[in-house]
Amino acid sequence: MVAPTPYALIATDLDGTLLRADDTLSERSLAALARAGRAGARHLVVTGRPAPRVRPLLDDLGCTGLAVCGQGAQVYDAGADRLLWSVTLDRELAENALGKIEAEVGQVYAAVDQDGVDGLTLIEPGYLMPHPTLPALRVGRRDDLWCAPISKVLLRHHTLSDDELAATARAVVGSLATVTMSGPGTVELQPCGVTKATGLALAAGHLGLSPEQAIAFGDMPNDIPMFDWAAYGVAMANAHPELKAVADEITLSNEDDGIAVVLEGLFG
Repeated sequence: MVAPTPYALIATDLDGTLLRADDTLSERSLAALARAGRAGARHLVVTGRPAPRVRPLLDDLGCTGLAVCGQGAQVYDAGADRLLWSVTLDRELAENALGKIEAEVGQVYAAVDQDGVDGLTLIEPGYLMPHPTLPALRVGRRDDLWCAPISKVLLRHHTLSDDELAATARAVVGSLATVTMSGPGTVELQPCGVTKATGLALAAGHLGLSPEQAIAFGDMPNDIPMFDWAAYGVAMANAHPELKAVADEITLSNEDDGIAVVLEGLFG
């Protein structure tokens, strides 16, 4: 099945979707997005990465407009280098959520993304960054993670799979936070009710665009709300089974320019 008509809004995840494994953008993908842009479509990056970790990639894309960052907790204006909207995760609630999770599964290792356009990624002892190319500052103890407002907490466990850790976290955290899984080694806690869909809806509304005009691309369960919001959802061949199950279409992998294949079919 193919998408029936071109769309005015193209929403793309980054890691495992638009980006290749080495964090680069292929010339074919860039050309397909440019062609769609010339046809009048707007491209919105919708990513779990916080705004400071997205800025260089937006430069590569030539993007001076909006981007949805931090799993929907931030709407970032690249041209003005400012946040149009952001919501933080209460740090006391985050600590309580971590305590509940560790009561069930034993020690987890945590990191946080600080709020703001210059926010840091802080990692506690024992936490390994799933993306070693992304900058992070190691702190001496967990209490140091809470030194400034945060947009989310990232979790890892030494033996549980991501699916197991996410399932347990959802079962015990309740309304303290929203639990998402956004990539290998990346289970996250974010403000309750905040998802990629909430951030995408805000950004699209700012642009005067609606869900009926949107096509979305992703690869992980955290993209499910975005697929629910958009008129058409395309999962990558390398996507998590949960996302493939709700996708309207499955394209090639991120390494094989799956986004470009779909956009070339839509926009010529």
